Amino acid sequence: MSRDAAIARAESYFESGGFERDLTRRVAMPTESQNPERAPVLHDYLEKEMVPALAALGFACRLLTHPMAPFPFLYAERIEDLAFPTIFGYGHGDVQRGLDGDWKDELSPWVLTEMGERWYGRGVADNKGQHTINIAALEAVIATRGRLGFNVKYLIEMGEEVGSPGLRELCEIHKELFAADLLIASDGPRLSAERPTVFLGSRGGLSFDMSITAREGGHHSGNWGGLLSDPAIQLAHAISTIVSPTGQIRIHEWVPNELPEVVRRVLADCEMDGGPDGPAIDLDWGEPGLTPAEQVFGWSSFYVLAMKAGIPETPVYAVPPNAWARCQLYFVVGVDPNTVLPALRRHLVRHGLPMVKVTKSSDEIFPATRLDPDDPWVTWAVASIATTTGKKPAILPNIGGSLPNDIFSAVLGLRTIWVPHSYPGCSQHAPNEHLPKILVREALRLMAGFYWDIGTGRTPDSCEHRAS
Repeated sequence: MSRDAAIARAESYFESGGFERDLTRRVAMPTESQNPERAPVLHDYLEKEMVPALAALGFACRLLTHPMAPFPFLYAERIEDLAFPTIFGYGHGDVQRGLDGDWKDELSPWVLTEMGERWYGRGVADNKGQHTINIAALEAVIATRGRLGFNVKYLIEMGEEVGSPGLRELCEIHKELFAADLLIASDGPRLSAERPTVFLGSRGGLSFDMSITAREGGHHSGNWGGLLSDPAIQLAHAISTIVSPTGQIRIHEWVPNELPEVVRRVLADCEMDGGPDGPAIDLDWGEPGLTPAEQVFGWSSFYVLAMKAGIPETPVYAVPPNAWARCQLYFVVGVDPNTVLPALRRHLVRHGLPMVKVTKSSDEIFPATRLDPDDPWVTWAVASIATTTGKKPAILPNIGGSLPNDIFSAVLGLRTIWVPHSYPGCSQHAPNEHLPKILVREALRLMAGFYWDIGTGRTPDSCEHRAS
């Protein structure tokens, strides 16, 4: 009975094909939460796939529902001793739309396919592959030690890709049931494929529409050009006031007052790397004076996701009656999401553009969160991962995107440590989503070591350091 034996067992799960077999079944279930026709599959993923997997490890499982959630939640717990620390685990079984016709000819989103030392399929990176790794690592520790040496409460939802409807309300109702000392979960990418990573929260995310409706119908641009305002031109001017030509945000309420020194310190050795398939970084874009890592993990960013005026597919010689843009702001701790849209409206009025209508999209707002990088649990987790991998893990104060992390930190009062098992070039949410096999193997090893170390009893005193 040893740490090395638990790690070896997790590795043998990979070598024997066990991971591939389990992930093959899970990928084959088209759990698209955006597609109402997939509702039975979303339910089956929990009841027929994940309940048996967790029950086999001694977890008591039950499905929970909430009126605001169109899909059920799986709650599973393994309580060994109330004196032990309790870890809260999280994953999601829903995936983005498969986009079946847009994958490489030999690939299907619903068939796990090995190609060039990668596994392809929808959900391999986000998030089926990641929670499959963590559950397998738990099994390795139980089989080796005969117990975990800590308690686990695990929640798997099926609506993360549509904003986690009902998750906040479920956690508020079941706050006592979900009580734990620490969240350890896996989602999102590492800093790079080769470097183990922990991140401690998430940037906040807010999507909104900017639109101008000038009149009913288009009018001939030769007869009316110069007499009628052009909503497309006005909207382009409105967007140009928000950011500089190089992407610097010009609305001060949208950015933090400063980059905290602790954030700058932990990001000092973090280099952005999307891998061979990732895009080249535009070093002259964004806030001046920040490194690429600081831009993504320490600052806010604004993007226009889509724009439309007239009929792009078949342009006609007419002044368009309206124009529209879907925009997105990612923001860090220090930015109040409740001030974002009011600040934008004031900004547009100051620039003589009161005709621009600003409306929040239907997407959920995830507030920004960040656990202190100097927290003793962070130091402990990084040391455990370094012991297993022989590598210095990257510490990211928060992930660049958004997750429902504030629900765990604010509602449940948990420290939040995420250990991602993907990489920036994995094409999650896009065609050809994939996961490198070598990354899977390392992730299984480091999580087995991580869980083993928690069960030794030599962990920080989490009860005295609960997050507020």
